[in-house]
Amino acid sequence: MTDNNQLPIESQQETQDKTTLVRVGITQGDTNGVGYELIYKTFSDPAMFEMCTPIIFGHIKVANYHKKVLGFSNISLNVIASAEDAVPGHLNFVNCSDDDVKVEFGVQSAEAGHAAFMSLEQAVNDRKSGLIDVLVTAPINKASIQSTNFRFVGHTEYLSDRFGGESAEPLMILCNSLMRVALVSTHLPVSEIAFAVTKDNIDTKARLLYDSLKRDFNISAPRVAILALNPHAGDNGVLGSEEEEIIKPTIKALSETGLPCYGPYAADGFFGAGMYRHFDGILAMYHDQGLAPFKALSMNDGVNFTAGLPIVRTSPDHGTAYDIAGTGTAQAESFRQAIYTAIDIFKARTQYEESHANPLPKIYQDKRER
Repeated sequence: MTDNNQLPIESQQETQDKTTLVRVGITQGDTNGVGYELIYKTFSDPAMFEMCTPIIFGHIKVANYHKKVLGFSNISLNVIASAEDAVPGHLNFVNCSDDDVKVEFGVQSAEAGHAAFMSLEQAVNDRKSGLIDVLVTAPINKASIQSTNFRFVGHTEYLSDRFGGESAEPLMILCNSLMRVALVSTHLPVSEIAFAVTKDNIDTKARLLYDSLKRDFNISAPRVAILALNPHAGDNGVLGSEEEEIIKPTIKALSETGLPCYGPYAADGFFGAGMYRHFDGILAMYHDQGLAPFKALSMNDGVNFTAGLPIVRTSPDHGTAYDIAGTGTAQAESFRQAIYTAIDIFKARTQYEESHANPLPKIYQDKRER
């Protein structure tokens, strides 16, 4: 017999489990892209609600329109006034605006870009207020989202500005079951890449990658590979001087401080020969050098993680997919993996910070318990 005011043991445990679920804030992304299709397909699986409490930030009229066109009548949205009202076991929805937004699948428009910005801004504000634990962003169109409020080349730079200003140093890490690839330079024109390959940049990004591998991915002794900039790693200066003058000295200096990094490796041979299997993290010099082989080897389950920030943010490693938007054929695996990864990193980071918060008393306590 149980007290009328007390839940049975099983119900108490179930309630406790629900209150400890990670609160995942999800932005709608570009409203003319595949964002809502990815969200609906992901949360059509009831098992997802056992892992997290999802909270979508978007326009309810747009969400319902996508749901109708794409045939997700089985999806029920729990519209709430604030993220703090989110209910475990439901697909919660914070309506960022009652404005009418015209949905034109596959079309780049300022209207869709503004809707994406409103969703992102509300989610970021709620993360700053502690109403959500992690942020998962659906794809945006970098051109259509530009405005007086958003003058950034992507999510990474915007989040760096919002969560740390000049003191925050973001690091884009693409991860999947095969590898983790980080970038020295991110969204830069090819003509500017060589100028970004400096000793300071490589040193900073290598340290950020190493620290993230330990803190966010729970790897106790990470090994980091650093790629060359030029073909054939410069061929001893014949094809460029960056390897001899910048990259090799930086690797040597990092190694002398105790950071296990190796290279520089020519990118084609490194990926072609499968050398990525021997390292916990890879530092590429520029966007396509790292992302082209990453996506070629594993296109459907890649995740973009922004390391170096005080928050956890992930996204699928693809764009708005305008060419298939509204057709119902988008693959949701990358988006689903983005949610899994955000949850895993949040838990790993929490565990890491707890274990390193006050190490001396812990050591003393461990000795007493022996």
